[in-house]
Amino acid sequence: MPYLLAYSLGDGEGGPEASKVAIEQLLRDNGLPVGDTLLDGASQPSLPLTLLVEAGQAVVTMPYLNAQCLVPPEWLVAVGERGYAYFLFATRAWPGAEPGKPVAPENLAAFAGDEGTLLSAAHVLLPARSLRG
Repeated sequence: MPYLLAYSLGDGEGGPEASKVAIEQLLRDNGLPVGDTLLDGASQPSLPLTLLVEAGQAVVTMPYLNAQCLVPPEWLVAVGERGYAYFLFATRAWPGAEPGKPVAPENLAAFAGDEGTLLSAAHVLLPARSLRG
């Protein structure tokens, strides 16, 4: 399963709690439920959240947010076979992560697999699109 994880570092004004409130509002404003509901983006054509996969990168776009990252070849194969990625947008800040630096697999598993993270996140099966159609 190809996964994408979005999270805040909690380093803005007001710290992690303010980040959590802002992300919750962003998700609500865009029709993304927070909690244990899995939203199927393919059945929501008006969902303002998109995934573009092109040139070895995944680009997630929604109002007020645009994020892109390089993805490994096995991720590209998996998203090509399935046609979607599992997108998790955490409202809980991850202050220990450092921008632009790889995350140790055990740290990623501890954060992304934590019940507190999972129950306070938006979960979306996000259809993958490409410029080639």
